[in-house]
Amino acid sequence: MNNFVFQNPTRIIFGKDTEAQVGQETAKYAKKVLLHYGGGSIKKTGLYDRVVKSLKEAGIEIFELGGVLPNPRLSLVKEGIRLCREHQIEFILAVGGGSAIDSAKAIAIGVPYEGDVWDFFEYKASPQKSLQVGVVLTIPAAGSEASDSAVITKEDTLDKRGVTHSLLFPVFSIMNPELTFTLPDYQTACGTADIMAHIMERYFTPTRHVDLTDRLCEATLKTMILNVPKALKNPNDYDARAEIMWAGTVAHNNLLGMGRRTDWASHGIEHELSAIYDIAHGAGLAIVFPAWMKYVYKEDIARFAQFAKRVWNVDDNFFDLEEMALKGIESLEAFFTSIGLPTRLSHVNIDASRLEEMAKKATGNDAFTLGFFKKLTSRDVLEIYKLAL
Repeated sequence: MNNFVFQNPTRIIFGKDTEAQVGQETAKYAKKVLLHYGGGSIKKTGLYDRVVKSLKEAGIEIFELGGVLPNPRLSLVKEGIRLCREHQIEFILAVGGGSAIDSAKAIAIGVPYEGDVWDFFEYKASPQKSLQVGVVLTIPAAGSEASDSAVITKEDTLDKRGVTHSLLFPVFSIMNPELTFTLPDYQTACGTADIMAHIMERYFTPTRHVDLTDRLCEATLKTMILNVPKALKNPNDYDARAEIMWAGTVAHNNLLGMGRRTDWASHGIEHELSAIYDIAHGAGLAIVFPAWMKYVYKEDIARFAQFAKRVWNVDDNFFDLEEMALKGIESLEAFFTSIGLPTRLSHVNIDASRLEEMAKKATGNDAFTLGFFKKLTSRDVLEIYKLAL
């Protein structure tokens, strides 16, 4: 186990009707708020009205910026920065899923910065100050509600990049599983792939003697495998939705990565897909992760066999280690298929025409490698894309 420091300052407020507390929580930090959200779904469900009512009852002045898209855009972030500066807004409240939260975080670090906020995503600068961010979560997927990271897409260059910094932790996140009852099945499925990918990016590690976090990762994966089919069968199953929502937070609040080297190659590979083709991030991960596994599993066959046995219940009495490893990969792919996700590029109408371009972008034209389980060059990434066709 490696040395580590664990700190997560986000206050989690979890359970039924908890969105009613958003006003009193926000009032602890500010009297002006930028209410940041996506499309019309929060208005259709009545959540918007409940949030606005709670904020007004707490005496908070509200400014709004809707229109967040999946794979959130830099242009909207810059509009949010302009609004906050113009109106001297002190706090950003994201109501939605990972896209709204990531956009809010980017606005928050951009407001006090004199340069271009994209500098942070190109590692030209590091945030020194930030507005504070609160969250009302509606989509369990990205884990951004309790993470120190954000991912934004720059439209003109089709670059999708992330930034990680302790300033990006939300100060509070309100999580009511009831708010996920109306999610379309495909959105639930995409969120599932995102959550499971966050766990697997940490699980597949070159670090030895990490038994506790191995078991935590496996338990969280098995929780998803058990409860997602229940939620798809009965969208109003509160208990299943609660398990999924909490698993999504645990998957990405850094706990599962403590003491171990994490990978993140699959996320880097997928970001090029969703930046260029604008597919759902979770759908891209359902395509990329099995292909990555097929390419790298021989780096540590025993770990992949452990994944098969402990997560997918593959019986080690009938298979050797390599057969078990492959059975585990097959089981993951079959699970994604069973919940309605694509597992091939062809399933989302992506052909081979831009694979080499994406492979080069993913590695900065081989200025760096991706991942730590196996360090990947652009040639490796290209082969993974080919496996995913």
